Amino acid sequence: MTLPSCLRSSIDQRLPRQAKEVSITPFFGKGYSTLVTPSNPTLYKLLSLDSQLTPCRRQELLSQLELCLFSCQGFFLTQEKERKKKMKLGKVEFCHFLQLIALLLCFSGMSQAELSRSRSKPYFQSGRSRTKRSWVWNQFFVLEEYMGSDPLYVGKLHSDVDKGDGSIKYILSGEGASSIFIIDENTGDIHATKRLDREEQAYYTLRAQALDRLTNKPVEPESEFVIKIQDINDNEPKFLDGPYTAGVPEMSPVGTSVVQVTATDADDPTYGNSARVVYSILQGQPYFSVEPKTGVIKTALPNMDREAKDQYLLVIQAKDMVGQNGGLSGTTSVTVTLTDVNDNPPRFPRRSYQYNVPESLPVASVVARIKAADADIGANAEMEYKIVDGDGLGIFKISVDKDTQEGIITVQKELDFEAKTSYTLRIEAANKDADPRFLSLGPFSDTTTVKVIVEDVDEPPVFSSPLYPMEVSEATQVGNIIGTVAAHDPDSSNSPVRYSIDRNTDLERYFNIDANSGVITTAKSLDRETNAVHNITVLAMESQNPSQVGRGYVAITILDINDNAPEFAMDYETTVCENAQPGQVIQKISAVDKDEPSNGHHFYFSLTTDATINHNFSLKDNKDNTASILTRRNGFRRQEQSVYYLPIFIVDSGSPSLSSTNTLTIRVCDCDAEGIAQTCNAEAYALPAGLSTGALIAILACILTLLVLILLIVTMRRRKKEPLIFDEERDIRENIVRYDDEGGGEEDTEAFDMAALRNLNVIRDTKTRRDVTPEIQFLSRPTFKSIPDNVIFREFIWERLKEADVDPGAPPYDSLQTYAFEGNGSVAESLSSLDSISSNSDQNYDYLSDWGPRFKRLADMYGTGQESLYS
Repeated sequence: MTLPSCLRSSIDQRLPRQAKEVSITPFFGKGYSTLVTPSNPTLYKLLSLDSQLTPCRRQELLSQLELCLFSCQGFFLTQEKERKKKMKLGKVEFCHFLQLIALLLCFSGMSQAELSRSRSKPYFQSGRSRTKRSWVWNQFFVLEEYMGSDPLYVGKLHSDVDKGDGSIKYILSGEGASSIFIIDENTGDIHATKRLDREEQAYYTLRAQALDRLTNKPVEPESEFVIKIQDINDNEPKFLDGPYTAGVPEMSPVGTSVVQVTATDADDPTYGNSARVVYSILQGQPYFSVEPKTGVIKTALPNMDREAKDQYLLVIQAKDMVGQNGGLSGTTSVTVTLTDVNDNPPRFPRRSYQYNVPESLPVASVVARIKAADADIGANAEMEYKIVDGDGLGIFKISVDKDTQEGIITVQKELDFEAKTSYTLRIEAANKDADPRFLSLGPFSDTTTVKVIVEDVDEPPVFSSPLYPMEVSEATQVGNIIGTVAAHDPDSSNSPVRYSIDRNTDLERYFNIDANSGVITTAKSLDRETNAVHNITVLAMESQNPSQVGRGYVAITILDINDNAPEFAMDYETTVCENAQPGQVIQKISAVDKDEPSNGHHFYFSLTTDATINHNFSLKDNKDNTASILTRRNGFRRQEQSVYYLPIFIVDSGSPSLSSTNTLTIRVCDCDAEGIAQTCNAEAYALPAGLSTGALIAILACILTLLVLILLIVTMRRRKKEPLIFDEERDIRENIVRYDDEGGGEEDTEAFDMAALRNLNVIRDTKTRRDVTPEIQFLSRPTFKSIPDNVIFREFIWERLKEADVDPGAPPYDSLQTYAFEGNGSVAESLSSLDSISSNSDQNYDYLSDWGPRFKRLADMYGTGQESLYS
C-alpha cells in the first residue's frame, strides 16, 4: 500500500534523520506489523515517538490525535471503496489502517518548533562572533471549534540560544496575543485559550521574540509567523435565495429545465470535502428531478397536464461531504407552477339553442349570449365567433365579449312577425391562436345551431313614409289643404287608425288634421318671414288600442310671396361739412327686404317728387342695390339750418312690386381740413361761456350729500318703531283684530242673528276664568233638536268656545275663530264624503279609473281600493 505523495513528503520532512529507522510497534501496537514492509518506505521509516516524548508532551499529542481523527473522517470515507479494492483488507485491518493515517496527518500539523529547523539568515550581535540564527518554527495549524476544557496546544517556540537554564524568555505580540493566544515565557509553548472559528477569521499573524531574562535584550530578531485555523465540517449548506418559485409550460418533454437552486457552505472549499455540496430531491418525485452537482431542476415525466394539477411543491436537499454519511445538509422548497398552453379546443356544451324575441326588439339589441367552454386560460382561451350559415346572415350578427369570451348575438334589422316568424343560425367558435403542436388532438373549433323565434306583438301604426315634405304659400287661405299622411296597423287585426297633431310641435296651432283621413289643413295665416319651415309630428293611434301610437314627421315649407316693402339697411347718421363742395358724395345707402325672391333682390332708388326740387342734395342710383347722396351746392351753415331731411323712394322688383319712402337725416357739421366732422350742434355758437369743470363737480357733490341725508333720515325713522311689548295695565282683550272678510253689509241680518253673538253670556251654564288655563275635559257634542235657528247657532258657537277653552293646543284666548255650521233639519242630510265612506251604499265607482289621470284621486278614494287607503 502506498500513501499519497503529499503525506509521504510531509512525513519525510518532519521526522528527524536518526529516528527514521525506528520501529512503530511501541506506539501503535503489534497489529500494524503487517503494514510495515520494505514496499512501504514511508511507514517503515516512521519513528517511535513514544521513546522520545516526555509524559506531558505525550498527553498533548494524544489530545491532538483525537482532533485529527475527527477532521480527517471525510477524506478517509470518500476513499473507502477505492482502498478496499486495492488493499483487499478485512474490517479489523482497515480500521487499524485508518488510525495510522490519522496519526500521520496529525504529525503534519504539529508544532514545527519540535520537528524542523528554519533556514533563516544569520543574526549578528555586537561584541560577539557571528552566530547562526536558530528559530525553530514555520506555520502553525490549529483546529477550529475545539471544545476541550484545557487550553489547546498550538506549538512551541525554541531558540538554539536557549540552553534550558531559564536565561531566555519568550514574548508574543500581534493578532490575538494575550487575548486568544498565550505563550509560556520559559518553555515557548503556545496555547489557544478560546474556541476558534475559521469562518470568523481564517488565520492570525503574530510576532515572536526571544529576550535575555536579565538584560531584557533580544537574543534573536523579532520574527513574524502565522497561525492558520484548520477547517472542520461545522457549517451546513444554506439556500440563500430560497424558497423558490418557478414555472414550466404544461406538456413539456422530459428533461425540460425548470429552475436552478444554489446552496452555499461556509466551510473551506480548498480543504477536504466540507464545502462540496451534492443536491437531491426529497419531495416532488416522480414528476421532477435535480442534477446532483449543478442543482438544476428538470421535468421527469412527460405530458403533465395543468388542467389536472397546476402546482407542485418540491423539497430539495443540499448535503456537503459529497453527500456521504456524516455530512451536514440543508433544504429548501421550490413551488413549480405549470403554465398554460393551448392544448384544449373550445366546445359548445349544447348542440343547439333556441331563443324567443319580440318583433318589437330595437335594432342593435342583444338577442342571446352563448359561450363555448375552453379548459385553457388567458390568451389561450380567447375566442372568435362567426355565423357560418343560416337564413339570418343579414339580420343578425355575433361579436365576442372580451371579458367573458361570450358570443353576443344582436339584431341588425327590424324584425317583422308578419314577414318571417323564425331564423336559424349556425355559429362557429374557434381559438384565436392555435398551437401547432397540438393540432393532432383535433380541430380547435366547434359549431352549434341557434334558432331565433320571433314573437308577435301589438305594434303601433306605421306611416307609409318616415318623412312627409310639404309646401304651402304664405298667402294661402285658412282651411286650405296642405297635404295628406297615411298610416296603417301592421298587425293582422288591421285596426282603424285615428290621426292627431302633437301640439308640442305646433304650439301656435297653425295646422289641423282630419282624424280619419289624415288631411292636413291650415288653421291660421302663415308668415314665411316669421317661420319659414314648420316641423310637426303627426300621431297615429289604433282605434281599438289607443296606447299603440305611431309617429310620423311632416316638414311644411312656407313659400314666399312679395309682401314686404324694402327699407334702409340701417339707421344712417349722415353729415355734411360746412365747407363741402357741390357734387361731393356724403353718404352711400343700401336697402333690405324680408322677402326672398327666387331671382334675388333688385332695388330702385329715387327722391320723392317733393324732394326733387330741392337745391341742396341729389341722389344717384348705382344700379347695384345701392345709391349715393351728393351735394348740389356749397356754403352750408349751421346757424342758418343745422338739419336737413331727405325723403328717398325705394322700389323692389317683386310682382307686384312694393315700395317705401325712407327719410335720411343730414346734419351740418364743422369739419377739419380732412373732412372729418368736429362739431354738429348749432347751439354751440349761441351758448355763452359755460360752467367750469370744478363748478360741475361741486354741484354733483351737493346732490350726493342731500341724497345721503335723506337715506339716513328714512333709516332712523324705521328703527324708531315701538317694541312689541304689552303694557301690564293694558288688557289684551281690548285689542281689535281686523280681518279682510267681506260680509253682506249692514242690512244682511236675515242669514244670521247677530244678537246671538252679542248676548252669549245669557245662556252660559258655567263660567271659566279667561286668565288661566282650564282643566282638560272631554266634551261630547250635544244633539241639536228642532228649535229656532238662532238658538241652534248660539248653542253651536257656545260649545265651540267651551272646547277651545279647555284645549291646551288651541290658539290664544282672544283670537277670532271661524266655524262653518250648516244647521240641521236638511232633507238631503249630510253630503260629506267622509260620511259616504262609512255608508252602506252599493254604488260602484270603479268606472272613475277609466276617465283618465285627472280622476285617479277620486278613483282611489271611492273605488274598490278605499279600504287600503284609510287602513
